[in-house]
Order: sequence, then C-alpha cells, then structure tokens
Amino acid sequence: MADDEQPSGAQQALGDFAPAFVGFTDDVLFGQVWTRPGLSPKERSLVTVAALTTGGDTEQPTYHLQLAKDNGATESELVEAITHLAFYAGWPKAFSAMAVAEQVLRGN
Repeated sequence: MADDEQPSGAQQALGDFAPAFVGFTDDVLFGQVWTRPGLSPKERSLVTVAALTTGGDTEQPTYHLQLAKDNGATESELVEAITHLAFYAGWPKAFSAMAVAEQVLRGN
C-alpha cells in the first residue's frame, strides 16, 4: 500500500491479525472477482445482498447494502429484493435483513 492510500476495510478490521485473509479479500475478491465483466457492480451487489440475506448474516449486509447503493441500486430495489427473498430464504432472515437495510438506507 502506498503511503497516501487509505487502508481497506479488511485491513482496518483485521490488520496484522490475518494478513493472508486481508490479501485475498482485497486482491482476489474485490480486485479480481468484483471487477469481472460478466455482471455490473450493481448486479453483483444485488446478488451479494441476496446471498447474505439467505445466509442470515446480519453483520456484512451493513457494508454491502451501502455498497449496493453506491453501485446504483435504489432503496426500492433493495427493499423489493429482500421482500422477494422472504418467501425463499425465510421470513426471519428477511426481517433481519430489512432491519439492517432500514438502518443503512435511512440512517435509523
């Protein structure tokens, strides 16, 4: 990392604790996978939010919902995606995801 670069989120969270994991996160996941031409960043974000919702994750969606918004997903698209997932992933998982979405998208 150059002196003027800010540390990545992975570097901030895990720093020296798990340098290989941080490297894979920054270089492979966000450096190679997220930049592949097959899907737009918005589409990748919607898929990621869906995967995190179906897995019942309640920590990572905070970052990925904001990233989805930054990548062009609208609040209504994200709410609709989570609503749709309620019938496939389960109501409790979707409810938890929706609560996180409200915090991220509306600052509540």
